[in-house]
Amino acid sequence: QVHLVESGGGLVQAGDSLRLSCAASGRPFSGFAMAWFRQAPGKEREFVAIISGGGGLTSYADSAKGRFTISRDNAKNMVYLQMNSLKPEDTAVYYCAAGSRFVPRDVDFSSWGQGTQVTVSS
Repeated sequence: QVHLVESGGGLVQAGDSLRLSCAASGRPFSGFAMAWFRQAPGKEREFVAIISGGGGLTSYADSAKGRFTISRDNAKNMVYLQMNSLKPEDTAVYYCAAGSRFVPRDVDFSSWGQGTQVTVSS
């Protein structure tokens, strides 16, 4: 298990940017694929972005492509989600997750943070 703590959420206007951070502790960090998921009120949790353990591979949901960038700093045990050109439909609780495989499905991730709220006003 990896202990994960997200930060960086907040209330912004449409078109603004935010950078979410996720601090990891408890196990060697570079061995885990890391991902961001989000859950909007009344909706199921959905995949946003994933990055491989070494950082060389990334993949994004169609809704995030071209606007969001996932990155990681293994020396600092951190993963980030840079979100640009935010839209009201990006409003959700964003979760950081750690898993053993580079697979964009929440069932493949065993460790989760508590989430950080992102609200985008129109």
